[in-house]
Amino acid sequence: MELFWWLFTIVLFAVGLIGTVLPIIPGTTIILAAAVIHRMMLGAEKSIGWRSIAVLVLLTLATYALDFLGAYFGAKYFGATKWGMCGAIFGALAGLFFGIIGLFVGPVIGALAGEFIAGKRMIDAGRAGWGSLIALAMITIFLMTVPPPI
Repeated sequence: MELFWWLFTIVLFAVGLIGTVLPIIPGTTIILAAAVIHRMMLGAEKSIGWRSIAVLVLLTLATYALDFLGAYFGAKYFGATKWGMCGAIFGALAGLFFGIIGLFVGPVIGALAGEFIAGKRMIDAGRAGWGSLIALAMITIFLMTVPPPI
């Protein structure tokens, strides 16, 4: 059963990572939910600690604060154009062939490439990748603090 919850968590991480560039999916919230579900289902000895979850909550709140401030100042920091969204989806699909690391890094590279292809300057394309970068940090914190399943 433990393997099922690991697989479930990894799938939610992937959905959350894609959600950082798709405005209809709350990416970092899904990643946070995956960590909490993992903790609840596997218990304290096989999952993430409450301190690490508190850090993930703070990072999730930081993404919402940055998104709000970006919209307030007229530049949507986590918003991507259609090119960026397509790039993130393509990057996620391509990342499947490179294992777990490819699945997490693929959408970020895809979003950056899509924004760059759309004619955005590299600095503007980088803004679309901030949400994915924070999401990657959240996933990394989780994976570094949880004992491996095997």
